[in-house]
Amino acid sequence: MPSHLFADRPAPQPPRRGSVDELISQTRRLRGDVDAVRRDAVVDEDDPQGRWQRALCDLAVHQLDDLGAHLGQLKEGLPVLPEPEEFLDPQDAPCDDLPPHQGSLLSRVGSAEWNLLTDEVSWSEELHQIFGRPAGSDPMTLDELPSMVFAEDQGLLTEMVTDCLVDGKPIDGEFRIVRTDGRVRTLHMMGEPVLDADGCTASMWAVLRDVSELRRSQRAVRESQGSLARRQHVDRTERRVATEMHEAVLPPWRGALSLPASGPTTLELAGHQIPSAQGTFHGGQWFDAQELPGGRAVLSVGDLTGQGIATTSTMAMLLGALRALAVAGIRPGPLMGHLNGLLDSSAQPALGSAVCCHYDPQTRKLSWAQGGHPAPLLFRGGTGRALPQPDGVLLGATPGGAYEQAEIGLLPGDVLVLHTDGLTRGTGAAHDSSGRDRLLALAPEIAVARSVQECARLIVEEFSESERQDDACVMVVRVCR
Repeated sequence: MPSHLFADRPAPQPPRRGSVDELISQTRRLRGDVDAVRRDAVVDEDDPQGRWQRALCDLAVHQLDDLGAHLGQLKEGLPVLPEPEEFLDPQDAPCDDLPPHQGSLLSRVGSAEWNLLTDEVSWSEELHQIFGRPAGSDPMTLDELPSMVFAEDQGLLTEMVTDCLVDGKPIDGEFRIVRTDGRVRTLHMMGEPVLDADGCTASMWAVLRDVSELRRSQRAVRESQGSLARRQHVDRTERRVATEMHEAVLPPWRGALSLPASGPTTLELAGHQIPSAQGTFHGGQWFDAQELPGGRAVLSVGDLTGQGIATTSTMAMLLGALRALAVAGIRPGPLMGHLNGLLDSSAQPALGSAVCCHYDPQTRKLSWAQGGHPAPLLFRGGTGRALPQPDGVLLGATPGGAYEQAEIGLLPGDVLVLHTDGLTRGTGAAHDSSGRDRLLALAPEIAVARSVQECARLIVEEFSESERQDDACVMVVRVCR
């Protein structure tokens, strides 16, 4: 038996990602070498040392299989497990009475032999340590051994020993013991009967391996996998509910909308949502257009921080309030102040940005206010520019925030683009204007577009391939008369 297979080695450093495959290959090669030694070994059944060496070969194969399994888990990217002491019950902590080479294979392997003819029992020093018994104490007989075994495992141990002594079957199984100090250990037992000249069982030898940490580690991996699967299921369910709620709150039109619904058309609109590059769902963004009495219209685009059901429900509350306030005749500036107070006093605090516009077709005047939101973009005569921005802080950022209101006259053929900042921000900083410049550069194409849907399509195509960190929404409005 090559002694170097079980020599103590310094603790390895955590492998780099690129070296995991190499470690797996080395482990497989080493297992093949040990397996070859085990197959080629000629063992005299009357030689205890030979049986011990063969048992060590068997244990080495088990150990390398375990190592291969753990490396496979590392390759799959499973979460790193804590040290055993972090999730063990105090009585399950590793034995602290093991020799200085604790942690090596030999410190966790002991041997025993029970002579059925002379009733002699022989235990190695390591086996006394595993069971927590003093080195000079008498080894336990087969009849005494079950007294330290878990009640649930006693039947299994009895069955393994009986099969070995009566039917000559080898032993290969696990059971749990309660040490004399109250600590619980899991032991893997491998053994064989020793036959006399007449073919009768004369004695039984066994090698016992303490696999407590290994089994706890495997159990923790299973629990981590189960917890991860449950978390993923919950996330998928929450995402589905939030998406359905979001779809129910947003306006039912997804292609184009004309306002007013009856009579001469004054505004043509098209809205679109664009997912992030990662495909994540935000749930706090909206675009909306609503007809008001007298042919007037209110337009809004907004974005709340956070994601999931809670954010979507807050967005629904805010959008409902915005619609009600607009129908009640509240102008954009005061309306934004009411939304700020509502969000500031909400049971689920959040921050948001929004722009709210009021259009009167009789005067072609657009009145608007914003709270921490990008200004609408105006495209006219083949050029584009951002409207001068009135003051307004983020919604929910401060109680009693004041919101100024701006006004601008529009002309037939003018195109307004309202969007969330996720559209143009991309992966750059918040002050990066490159995305807005790209959007404004579409002015010549927007000027010759045949419909508002085509304008929206140009914008979506321009920004769909961008490496944006957030999803976005955009609403395009064209003045008809």
